[in-house]
Amino acid sequence: LAALQGAQAQPSHTVSLKHLQQEVAQRFPVRYPVPGLVDLDLQAPQLRLLPAQNRVNAKMAVEATGPALRRSHSGTFDVNFALRYEPSDQTIRAYRLNFLNLRLSDLQPQASELLNAYGPAMANQVLKEVVLHQLRPQDLAITDSLGMQPDSITVTDKGLVIGFVLKPL
Repeated sequence: LAALQGAQAQPSHTVSLKHLQQEVAQRFPVRYPVPGLVDLDLQAPQLRLLPAQNRVNAKMAVEATGPALRRSHSGTFDVNFALRYEPSDQTIRAYRLNFLNLRLSDLQPQASELLNAYGPAMANQVLKEVVLHQLRPQDLAITDSLGMQPDSITVTDKGLVIGFVLKPL
């Protein structure tokens, strides 16, 4: 079967950016409190595929309120991340998050620096292991009957391409 697999193109399943966007939007808005300082309300991210880095960028509108701020501030929260497959529930998840920035309008430089210091922890708490997509039984039926399982996830201009390999014996 391994020789047969080498002779044919590797089976794959593509998930479009539009579909990912719809699935992720269902998990937002999210509130992230920094106790005693600020509450950040994050809206559904706008996803952008980064094929050259094999990563996905997520930029979210954010509203910040709380004791450390005199008034409400709007802005953006920007991260990117790699993807992994979780076999226990057949999902594609964000991991290896890279915090880029948190920008709030009209915020004093010291407050902005403080919030950006919390940025990596916030990114990990809010987005770590966020499910971007769940494979359906019909997505896996043919490859499962061939003794194959999802393996690689490649970010392309068209979406995520999930590659399959033979299941271990």
